[in-house]
Amino acid sequence: MTRLQRLGRGLMLLAAVCMAPAAAFEVTDIQLEGLERISAGTVFNYLPIKIGDEVDSADVSKAIRTLFKTGFFSDVQLLAEANVLIVVLEERPAISEIDIEGNELLETEPLLEGLAGIGLAKGRVFKRALLEQVEQELRRQYFGQGQYSVRIESTVTPLGRNRVAIKIIVTEGATAKIRQINIVGNEAFDDDALRDQFKLSTPTLFSFISNNDQYSKQKLAGDLETIRSHYLNLGYINFRISSTQVSVSPDKLDIYITINVSEGEQFTISEVTLTGDLIVPANELVDLIQSRPQDIFSRQQVTATSRLLSERLGEEGYAFANVNTIPKIDNEKNTVALTFFVDPGHQVYVRRINFSGNSKTRDEVLRREMRQIESARISTAKVSRSKERLQRLGYFQDVNVETPPVPGLPDQVDVNYSVVEQASGNIVAGIGFSQSQGVILNASVSQSNFMGSGKQVSFAINNSDLNQTYSFAFTNPFFTVDGVSRGFNISYRETDADEVDIARYSTDVFSTGVTYGIPVNEFDRVRFGLRYENTVLTPGISASDEVNQFVLDNGDKFDTISANVSWSHDSRNKAIFPTRGDYQQLSLDLALPGGGLEFYKAQYKLESVRPLPWGMTVSVKGEIGYGDGYGDTNGLPLFENFFAGGARSVRGYEDFSLSPLDTNGDPLGGNLKTTGSLEVYIPIPSDKFKNSVRIGAFFDVGNAFGTNDKFALSELRSSVGVSGIWISPMGPMKLSIATPINAQATDETQSFQFALGAF
Repeated sequence: MTRLQRLGRGLMLLAAVCMAPAAAFEVTDIQLEGLERISAGTVFNYLPIKIGDEVDSADVSKAIRTLFKTGFFSDVQLLAEANVLIVVLEERPAISEIDIEGNELLETEPLLEGLAGIGLAKGRVFKRALLEQVEQELRRQYFGQGQYSVRIESTVTPLGRNRVAIKIIVTEGATAKIRQINIVGNEAFDDDALRDQFKLSTPTLFSFISNNDQYSKQKLAGDLETIRSHYLNLGYINFRISSTQVSVSPDKLDIYITINVSEGEQFTISEVTLTGDLIVPANELVDLIQSRPQDIFSRQQVTATSRLLSERLGEEGYAFANVNTIPKIDNEKNTVALTFFVDPGHQVYVRRINFSGNSKTRDEVLRREMRQIESARISTAKVSRSKERLQRLGYFQDVNVETPPVPGLPDQVDVNYSVVEQASGNIVAGIGFSQSQGVILNASVSQSNFMGSGKQVSFAINNSDLNQTYSFAFTNPFFTVDGVSRGFNISYRETDADEVDIARYSTDVFSTGVTYGIPVNEFDRVRFGLRYENTVLTPGISASDEVNQFVLDNGDKFDTISANVSWSHDSRNKAIFPTRGDYQQLSLDLALPGGGLEFYKAQYKLESVRPLPWGMTVSVKGEIGYGDGYGDTNGLPLFENFFAGGARSVRGYEDFSLSPLDTNGDPLGGNLKTTGSLEVYIPIPSDKFKNSVRIGAFFDVGNAFGTNDKFALSELRSSVGVSGIWISPMGPMKLSIATPINAQATDETQSFQFALGAF
């Protein structure tokens, strides 16, 4: 239809509705023109005019507005021919594809999801206004990341069948660097002291790792809150940030930040009052108060007090207790009186404990980890502890808990645990490498949650220059309903110490054993077991006098039955990369009389982990081991000796190299070992790798000593260096660069150490 014909029909319709507004224009038929992708049914569904309706100008205008409002059409015309209403439509094109190029800082998938959220997605109707809106939002996002020189261009290419292809090209340009951070109005603290609180910084030596010199609006907001907290925690109640200016250089490469502050005066606490319905003895709650009279006011201490009081009431079943802090400020005396008002609310009981998301793991496996029980008074501490126990199982990627009230029963709640299961089994076949053991061939099948029962099964084969090992193990962590565990293991191991420059001998060992574990409390466990070992010792061609003498005195074949007992305490919050908690283990192995060799080995291990500011973590580790013979056995058997040095001991020294030497000058091992380590871990500036990569700086110390050696602190070897651990898809990779501090001429040092798939 030509424009002239459309105009004529339009004038006819206009004349009909204008010349006879009282006499209805009756629609006898409706025809649609211009449709390509959209169905006639869709149009009729939206069109407010039906056959047989009488229309006037208002009806026509309403129909046009309605069809336009659908967003499907770029042009809508209503024409008339006789009593036939003709709807002429021009469809908006559909989006065939969207391509984003050049975006490195912002990931593509989240961007496409964001575009789909506003209606710009494959298959949707294309609207030019939406594309312009997207361009503006992308610029805003990049500006917030300090990318002020970013350029965003978009092209729309028409395709067949009324479709378009959209391409968004991002040229990010150079990232603007922070050149100056100025703080104005500070008198109590100098600029450097306040800037030390910031995550943002001017360029430093390690800025290429942390990107702390790249401006981000979100980071600046976080730093401003950090400064505010710094002042409020040191008594400056009236502290204010008056204004913040961020200016960009003309070339858009340098950023200057100015922060104007008003410090006010430092306030001390004049009085602390505890009031309200206390529920528990007042002296118990008073002991939890962190703020004391005459102390400098600290918001952190006030917040901690409210949390501790609420948690204490939660242990008594008051799950929704509120502790409100009411400050009374005296600006003339620069003091503040604090009143902690306790509102316990209702005492709450647990109706049901529910689990969701455990499609593989049986309910009973989760339920036996519960410290909160049904029909009992709720304890927020027990609910939280139950969540931690689920997290420590290793079966779940994530664990969340909610305590919704039961409708109509204000004194009851349900406790709902939702879990996200992860693979609890592994089938591994691979090649690893260790500088001490050479190429390592390994294959293993393990399942820590066998058929959803919580039982652990594993089978492994390991082949390296030092060891050839075949092993099978089975553990039932709940052999009894109260948490007594039982485990069986059987293994065969061939060890050739000569291959890794230890004393020149080899051993073939077959062993099998059973172990029981008894929980003492939430964090402590006692284990005891029996193990049988058949050992064949073969001296090397050039074996040392010590090896030959041992065989002469004791023989070369041994059947040993050992009893072992251990105590362990584990309060770490995670098994991998813990950030708080302690681990201790004290163990004793005793070779019983009648097996040819009579000896004992006692060991103590300690790891203490604590969080530090800025997301860092400090770890202190220590280990001491001592062994000796008794009865007819003179000294500890040489294949039971202790060694130090290596990636898991004193870094910077070769594996097994720190020990007394035999007559050949090879490490023989000793009956006493002591090692220690202080390590500070630095957070990785990436959410993607924070759970799989860890870097740190360390100080190691230790050595092994023989029976005839006199222990002396001067004989301990030490080193300092940096380390990194990556939990890679091929297995853990550990590396370190260390500098020995007091290495002796006979020591074997090794500055760079690494191992793959050998932990």
